[in-house]
Amino acid sequence: MKIIVVGCGKVGRTLAEQLCREDHEVVVIDTNPERIQSVSDDLDVMGVNGNGSSIGVLSEAGIEDTDILISVTGSDELNLLCCLIAKKVSQCQTIARVRNPVYHKELHFIKKSLGISMIINPELTSAMEISRILRFPSAIKLDTFSKGRVELLKFKAMPEFHLDGLSVMEMVEKFKSDILVCGVERGEEVFIPSGSFVLKDNDLVSIIASPENSAMFFRKIGVHTHQVRSAMIVGGGTLGYYLAGLLLKMHIKVSIIDANKSRCEELSELLPEATIICGDGTDKKLLMEEGLEGAEAFVTLTNMDEENILLGLFAKRISKAKLVTKVNRLAFDEIIGGLDLGSVIYPKYVTANYILRYVRAMGNSLGSNVETLYQILDNRAEALEFAVKEPSDVTGTTLSDLQLKDNLLIACINRGGAVHIPRGQDTIQVGDTVIVVTTVKGLKDLKDILKKCDRRLP
Repeated sequence: MKIIVVGCGKVGRTLAEQLCREDHEVVVIDTNPERIQSVSDDLDVMGVNGNGSSIGVLSEAGIEDTDILISVTGSDELNLLCCLIAKKVSQCQTIARVRNPVYHKELHFIKKSLGISMIINPELTSAMEISRILRFPSAIKLDTFSKGRVELLKFKAMPEFHLDGLSVMEMVEKFKSDILVCGVERGEEVFIPSGSFVLKDNDLVSIIASPENSAMFFRKIGVHTHQVRSAMIVGGGTLGYYLAGLLLKMHIKVSIIDANKSRCEELSELLPEATIICGDGTDKKLLMEEGLEGAEAFVTLTNMDEENILLGLFAKRISKAKLVTKVNRLAFDEIIGGLDLGSVIYPKYVTANYILRYVRAMGNSLGSNVETLYQILDNRAEALEFAVKEPSDVTGTTLSDLQLKDNLLIACINRGGAVHIPRGQDTIQVGDTVIVVTTVKGLKDLKDILKKCDRRLP
């Protein structure tokens, strides 16, 4: 597909990288010529310097034959205007990033009135991801498939779980759990494990299972599976506001620390059920006085990555709280990943991945059958959900007889709402949805899981 990305900030650049990786024709527009030059030098994209709301600039970018326009500039109003003009001069789908809470209750009206295909709010999307994690605090990351019937969870293998030295097959047999280990991160290495793969303490292990089976597995290895009862949030910005609202609806006690007095007064009116503390969130004495030692969750959402990281490390040392750390800059993510900061949330990745899922879903109508897509294992692998709409080389044949590509795992089959972790003698049938985990990027059809030389002729 041909896709125009307006805005080459962190989200725009991340999107351009991922879309190029999937072999889309990408054009980027930005008013900053240095950004355009940098992206054009690093990626196989066409760069256009100018304002994305200008018909002339859009025409130069080729709006007439574009499939999707994505506007992710720093201005909500400019993003909406870019989408509105694009719809007037072409038949393309449009996606706008809109962040201001003022528009939150009006998004449905705006979307319908302006004909925008999708509106993404990075702070609200990130807040929803954090709330899912706090619902299941033992998980570092939690994603859902099949309308919540299947969960993909990442957790750290701690010594008290007694998983060290067990092969994947031995672990499943020992705990008699219907789960599938679909990925392991060990230092800088990433594995799509076979049954003989041996786990070690401190591995980051990703599993796929139904919510019931994942909860049962965690209980058997001695992990707390109930949602937290209290959360301390440092940073009362938009993300903190959205998160507090979601947590209060989950009946979680919330306290927010922010240094801005007027913002604290505003939050007190917006969130009367929350405890709002006006003070410096990096003040150790204040944190201790407000009960950090006994908090079940500690979420750092300030605008400074350094503060968030240091606060997370401090909380790790003096409490048993579930940690969630927000990081904006992506340049040092491999270093941050080596720190014990609990769940690290990158709003830019969250936003880009959310948009990428929509692009994949649109590709569904253009020949792809990907229903859901998640970037996993530190963005070095993908978990994809395919809808099986017609007979093909992969249907009706036992999984053990399929010649699958390397580093690829069939993780789950959903048949009529019944979730099943597949074994070698299982088959894929028309009407199923199938979850595949792989380091092979850009799969568009379930048939792409097969080695080309082994496909049978139709």
